[in-house]
Formats: sequence, structure tokens, C-alpha cells
Amino acid sequence: MKKRKLGIIGGSGLYNIEGFENQKWKKVKTAWGEPSGHILTATLKGEEICFIPRHGKGHRINPTKINYRANIDAFKRLGVTDIISVSAVGSLQEYLLPGSFVIVDQFIDRTFAREKTFFDDEIVAHVSMAKPTSPSLMRCCESALTKSNIGYQMGGTYLVMEGPQFSSLAESKMYRSWKADVIGMTNMPEAKLAREAEIRYCTVAMVTDFDCWHPDHDEVDVPTVIKTLQKNASNAQNMIKEIIKTFKSFPPKNDPADNCLDTAIITAPRFRTKKTITKLRIIAGRVLKKK
Repeated sequence: MKKRKLGIIGGSGLYNIEGFENQKWKKVKTAWGEPSGHILTATLKGEEICFIPRHGKGHRINPTKINYRANIDAFKRLGVTDIISVSAVGSLQEYLLPGSFVIVDQFIDRTFAREKTFFDDEIVAHVSMAKPTSPSLMRCCESALTKSNIGYQMGGTYLVMEGPQFSSLAESKMYRSWKADVIGMTNMPEAKLAREAEIRYCTVAMVTDFDCWHPDHDEVDVPTVIKTLQKNASNAQNMIKEIIKTFKSFPPKNDPADNCLDTAIITAPRFRTKKTITKLRIIAGRVLKKK
């Protein structure tokens, strides 16, 4: 099996983790433009990790403008095989209180203004997203949350909206009727692109508010989100440290991301130009080299 390496995508509080050593911020060039920023490489107890601040340092990039393709490509160039995504979300369910964590296993993609595939020029591919997250990484996250004594829900549906505005009341009620558990703005197309890159992916969603549907709570605003995130910062850091230390103890078995491009590319080899093959070398070179 290929040597596993963990990549983390999240907010600024997650890279100020006590115990990180050999920290370096690297500028990584990709075939898809600039990532959200320089990428932190560091070690914890000898385990090397990579970290991307999704919105850039200082939270400068709104969800629509994040270069998701460049972020995933940059991770692939650095040898990342497994991604843990940490995201702030609103709750769409009474029982998911602010401060709780959800290990997501499904998505509803309501975004419409983002580049969602690496295969958009000459070469067409269709990967399965029936099971969008990695079972082994989900188990790892569950173990880390349990050991850190953090309340969580195993499994849940994350509805991804375009943003950057929050939901209307009518939208929030509609999403609840769809049985979604949480709502946020960042995990799509991130999860889809990780799958196209054959990188295992898992989301831990941190609940900060009740969106705007709850009659006993005010509608969401930025100060509310930040206040809850600050309260959750130490929990998130403890979870991440535990994941880094233990993720290799949860080996992937028949993971849906593994070798998923073997049956995904539909464009015949004679129509694949050198230009496009070169652009896709990092993402899909393993299969494009085959005749």
C-alpha cells in the first residue's frame, strides 16, 4: 500500500497546535492556479502532516472564491493520501446543539457558482459519489472524539449552500424537510474533487448555531459563529492531535476513493491530447499513463 499521509483543511485555529514541530509554510504551484495560501507542513510525534487554511490566513476568501481545485491538487503534489476537513456549520436538527460535532457521511450539493471537476476539458470522467466519505477515516474521527471526551454524532447529511449570505427562513425550513442534519458553505466541491484525485476524505462538522429555523433562537450571525468556534477551539485541536497520532491504525479497506478512476474516464485514449494529459498528470497520471 502507498505510504499514507494526512492533510487537514480547516480554519486558522487548527494550525496553532501545541506539539507541532518542524513547521514550514510552503508555496505550492498547481495546474489550477493558486491554492488558498501557503501550505503548512509539520510533524507531531514524528507523523508528518499538511494543513491548508481553507479561507486563507485572516479568512480573506469567501466560500465561492476558494480555489478548491488548487487546494486538492497541492495536497496531491505533497503526497497527501487522506484528508480530514474541519468545518463550521449550522444545525438543522433540534438535537444537534451548538458546540456538538458531526462526523458527516453524506452531502447535498446546492452550490452553483464553483468549478466542480478536474475533468472539464477534452477528458471526461464520472466518479461515484454514492459514498462520499472514507469509512476508515470516519472510524478514526469517532475514536479521536471519544478519547477526547467530545460529544458527537456518527453520520449525518451536510447540505452545502452557495453563500456567502446565510439562509432565508423558507430555505432553512425546506432543508429541514429534506432531513439534512447540518448546513454549511465549504465542503462542496471539495469532497468531489478529493474523490477525483483518489484521496480519501472525511468531514468533521462543528455546530455553531441553529441557522434561522429555530423559534427559540435568533437567526445566525457572524459574532455567534465566532463565539462558538472560539469555545470549540481547544476541542478541535485535541481531536486533530488524536487523529494525527492514530489515523494509520485505521487502515482503509475497499475505500470508495481507492483507484476510483479505473472505471471513471469515458474519453477514448486517441482523443486525449498531450496538453490535457500534462495538466492532469498529478490528479490522474496513474490511469492516463495506461493505454
